[in-house]
Amino acid sequence: MTAAPEQYSYVARDRSLGNASLAPMLPLTLIGRETCSAIALADTGAAINVLPFSLGVQLGFLWDQQTKAVELSGNLAAVEARIVVVSAVVGKFPPVRLAFAWAKTDSVSAILG
Repeated sequence: MTAAPEQYSYVARDRSLGNASLAPMLPLTLIGRETCSAIALADTGAAINVLPFSLGVQLGFLWDQQTKAVELSGNLAAVEARIVVVSAVVGKFPPVRLAFAWAKTDSVSAILG
């Protein structure tokens, strides 16, 4: 059985910029030790999923217990990141397991690469 198609609108990330700030943002539920809702940027050019620090904390992760480091690039190249795996649900689709680079900063949105 195939899931019914779902559509998501582009969202203005900065209302003062109008259409120049439109981005494909997806609502999702992340499930780790805890569960939380988030809005993530769908970035088909990204090589990896990225999780802001505060979302990782909300999911129940402890920074010092995450031992697998990963290097980020671009404007996040100087940010330390660790690998975490969570389940994610978008809309009515079934949950999927995703690996994220958990960034030690909140200056980035959640990114689905």
